[in-house]
Amino acid sequence: MTEKHAANNEIIATEEYELVTTRLMNASSTLVCEAWTIPEHLAQWWGPNGFTNTFHEFDLRPGGIWEFVMHGPNGMNYDNKSEFVEIGPERIVLRHLCAPHYQLTATFEDLGSKTRLTWRQLFENAGVFNAIKKIAVPANEQNLDRLEAHLQKMSV
Repeated sequence: MTEKHAANNEIIATEEYELVTTRLMNASSTLVCEAWTIPEHLAQWWGPNGFTNTFHEFDLRPGGIWEFVMHGPNGMNYDNKSEFVEIGPERIVLRHLCAPHYQLTATFEDLGSKTRLTWRQLFENAGVFNAIKKIAVPANEQNLDRLEAHLQKMSV
C-alpha cells in the first residue's frame, strides 16, 4: 500500500490494482469541472511537467472518444485514446483504451469555494499496476499541480 499525507494531498493504493489521489483545490467545483471538460483548458494542464498536448478528437459524452498525443519534453510523442464512460458535474469516468489500460474516475466534491478532487486509476492487473505505479504517482502529482496552476489562471 502506498500512502502520502500532506496538507492538501493524499495518495493511497486501495484495491489491489488502484491508485487514489485526493487533493483540495482552491477553486469551485464548477471551475474544476470546466477545466476537465473544455478541451482548450484540458490541453493546457493535462500530463506531467514539460508535456504538451495535441487533441485530435474530443467527443465529451458517454461512449465518446478522446484521442490525443502527449508531446514529452524528451521529444517523444505518446499516443493516447480513451473512451468517456460517464460525464457529469460531480464525476467523470474514462477508460484508457491503449496501454497501459486503466479506468480513471475523477470526482469533484463541492466544498463551497474549494473542491475536493479524487483521482482514481484502476489498472487491469497486478503486472500493469506494479509497472506503472512508480511512474504514475509522481506524474499524477505533477498533473494536479498543473491543474491547480491552470485553475488560478481561469479564476483571473
